Formats: sequence, structure tokens, C-alpha cells
Amino acid sequence: MKDYLKYLIAGLFFGFVLVKSEVISWFRIQEMFRFDAFHMYGIIGLAVIVAMGSIEVIQKLNLTDFNGNKITISSKDSSQVTRYLLGGVLFGFGWALTGACPGPLFTLAGAGYGIIVVPIASAMVGTWVYGLLRPKLPH
Repeated sequence: MKDYLKYLIAGLFFGFVLVKSEVISWFRIQEMFRFDAFHMYGIIGLAVIVAMGSIEVIQKLNLTDFNGNKITISSKDSSQVTRYLLGGVLFGFGWALTGACPGPLFTLAGAGYGIIVVPIASAMVGTWVYGLLRPKLPH
């Protein structure tokens, strides 16, 4: 149990940051999809920059995971562009319809937005269906 305390603290901190930065705000998300405000684009852009820098550090320092295995990041198959575009479009539709990206769903639940259990349940059912269909899908 003690090992999981650091993850609980990190998750609580991340949730706090999401709430304070208004990333979980339906109105901010709608502003983004209507191109009315830069707020969300700035946060997403900063996240991309941090991710790029983190990947550079991981590769330059040959960092390892908790088990001592070298962290490797495989390249995406450029012949699968249609697949990635379709996945991105589906993700965007879900985001626009629910007003929430999957990341903050549990933050919204923790902030007291009870209706968010519908997208959480839908995401869980979708994941379960994918698990059933995965052997039949092209990968």
C-alpha cells in the first residue's frame, strides 16, 4: 500500500492542476473547438513541448524503467496514416460530444460532476468491446 502512495499523491496533484488550469471546463473545450480562445491550444502546445523534451532526455540519458529495462519509443508506421487520422477524428468527435477528453474524466468525477459517469462507463464498454474485437482487427 505504501508503494502506491506516491502515485496517489501524483494523481491528486495532476487533478488539482487540471481543475485550476480549467482544462476540465466544458466551456474552455467548446471555446477551443470553436476557435474562440487560445487557452486550450496553449496548454496542449505546452504539453507537446514538455513531452518532446522529456523524450529527448530519456533518449540522451538512456534512462531505464523501474525494472531496469531501457525505455524505447518505437516509430510510427507511416503507411498507417489513414488509421491514425481516423482514430484522431473519432477521438475528437468523442471529445467534442462529451466536452471532456479521456484524461480528465476521473478529475471531473472527483470534482463532483456526477453526469461524467456516462462517458466513463461508455469508455469502459468501448475498451471492453475493443478487447473482444482486437483479434479480428488489422494491426
